[in-house]
Amino acid sequence: MRLSISHETTYHYEDQVRASIQYLRLTPHDSERQHVLSWQLNLPRPVRAQLDPFGNILHVLTLDEPHEAIIIGARGQVDIDEQREAEHESQSALPFLRMTRLTEPDDALRGFADKQCRKRRDRSALIDLMQALNQHIAYTPGATEVDTSAAQAFARRAGVCQDHTHAFLACARSLGIPARYVSGYLYSENSEHLASHAWAEAWLDDAWYSFDVTNQLSRPERHLKLAVGLDYLDACPVRGMRRGGGYEQMHAKVLVSPTPVLSVQQQ
Repeated sequence: MRLSISHETTYHYEDQVRASIQYLRLTPHDSERQHVLSWQLNLPRPVRAQLDPFGNILHVLTLDEPHEAIIIGARGQVDIDEQREAEHESQSALPFLRMTRLTEPDDALRGFADKQCRKRRDRSALIDLMQALNQHIAYTPGATEVDTSAAQAFARRAGVCQDHTHAFLACARSLGIPARYVSGYLYSENSEHLASHAWAEAWLDDAWYSFDVTNQLSRPERHLKLAVGLDYLDACPVRGMRRGGGYEQMHAKVLVSPTPVLSVQQQ
């Protein structure tokens, strides 16, 4: 499947911002299951690409002059291998056993993971875990904030894709299975689903397998990966800091659409 992406994020501020810095993980890279055909960022000024500690493509946008708004755009086309279920990497998966504030499991999460998986540590066990978490945490936009932890969302029994993913990471890591947060895009024919998405990957049989708790999908057929990390803070597409500005309004517009692949006819 070939996906076309258009993603624009606009920040408006109540007062002038004296200076700001934005960390952008908005550029996908080639892997076993995705091939980037074209990609470009539209930013207020040119920035240089670098790799962060997790291998994500990172751009750092620094604005030292006063400003009242920032517009960040990304667009491109990526081919997705719909048949590939897992991805192989040479880097060790062991760092993804580490807990963070957002993914630290409490007794309730540990007990939930044990109940669903018992002594099983295979893909079928994690699929059962994924489905059980989907039933326990109802998809409820506005029920949580960006700093809500897995334990808090689990206790509230409500959250969004970020919370589903954090809860899955907390459970998987408590079972001794390396797992990581993934940010990216999802093509869905259902307009109610946001195109900007988050899901989990777990390390099983020397490969990374996807687990989309929100949509109960264990095959990443329509998922385009942007970045990975220990949690949302490592992998979110846009994260920044500023001096001044007062109240902030953020508006994101994301369009993910399939693009027909034209075949070349022989003469």
